[in-house]
Amino acid sequence: MLVDDDPTSRLTLQTVLKAGGYNVDSAASAAEAVGKLDAGEYELVLSDLEMESPDSGLKVISHARMKDYKPATALLTTYQVARPAPPKSQNFLLIKPEDIPELLSKVAYLISDRATRRMERELRLAAS
Repeated sequence: MLVDDDPTSRLTLQTVLKAGGYNVDSAASAAEAVGKLDAGEYELVLSDLEMESPDSGLKVISHARMKDYKPATALLTTYQVARPAPPKSQNFLLIKPEDIPELLSKVAYLISDRATRRMERELRLAAS
């Protein structure tokens, strides 16, 4: 899922991700994203850092991380000026989408890492 309140950024990133071979659902606000997270399952949640409020992206990511299906998560930002960084204790990945190959590489890594974690969790449960 791609979450961004800026329609131009959202449509551009959605097009880039689809061209990279990904199925992309999008949300235009934190509230819409939370509703979609509650209604379905996503492998990855990419959220703009700052939308309707300065911490709305963090709220989306935190909500996603509470889901039983444990999607991979990352924050997106296009800001070039200094902005408050996400809390380091929360282990947030911040992606700047200007470099398209790097963006696609990070998305592939996040999805692969999630798949590995799920498999390891299932193996631990099976061994118990």
